[in-house]
Amino acid sequence: MFSLKKSFAACRDRFFLLLVAVLMTVASPAAASAQKTLMVYGDSLVAGYGLEAGQGFPEQLQAALAAAGRDVKVVNAGVSGDTTAGGLARLDWALADRPDAMIIVLGGNDLLRGLNPQQTKANLQAMLTRLRQDQIAVLLCGMLAPVNLGPDYRQQFDSIYPELAAEFGVRLYPFFLQGVALNPDLNLPDGLHPNTTGVAHITAAVLPYTLALLDQLDGAVRR
Repeated sequence: MFSLKKSFAACRDRFFLLLVAVLMTVASPAAASAQKTLMVYGDSLVAGYGLEAGQGFPEQLQAALAAAGRDVKVVNAGVSGDTTAGGLARLDWALADRPDAMIIVLGGNDLLRGLNPQQTKANLQAMLTRLRQDQIAVLLCGMLAPVNLGPDYRQQFDSIYPELAAEFGVRLYPFFLQGVALNPDLNLPDGLHPNTTGVAHITAAVLPYTLALLDQLDGAVRR
């Protein structure tokens, strides 16, 4: 009888220890923080035009985040040649992946085609409105118009990104190609697309903004 009581007590104690361990695991911040999905949404600057597989911005950013100890799945949602209108048109399809956060890199092809800045702004505005409805955190990466498009066009276009960032309260990286544009050592022969080293430069510059974006997700409630 004593042996049975002792065996029962031992089993009971093991059960309670296991229960406490399970409860502590569920309640711990590490367990509560599931892997985040970060979508990089854009054009050829995102798609990795002219680069070897795995050397594009989303892939280099994934590696940089892993090195920083962040458990994040980075999704490459870049389509070469995409304008802001194209980005808006495929947004619903892209959101089927249910990202927690999104980095937007669009507008470069609008510039190359000399499209109306007001339409560019309206397209980005519609995207940001949708993302706000879905409670998706956003880092908006700006573009800057070249001098050959004239001062009026430049003023209209360059103001798009800071104005939208202020309107929607999203984070802004002012110029995605900062420190890379017009530098032949950091671009492919076409002079428009960063090479692997150029992408590494961009990744290092954008990383702090991305980390702040991910920190913004802590405690956020998604629908």
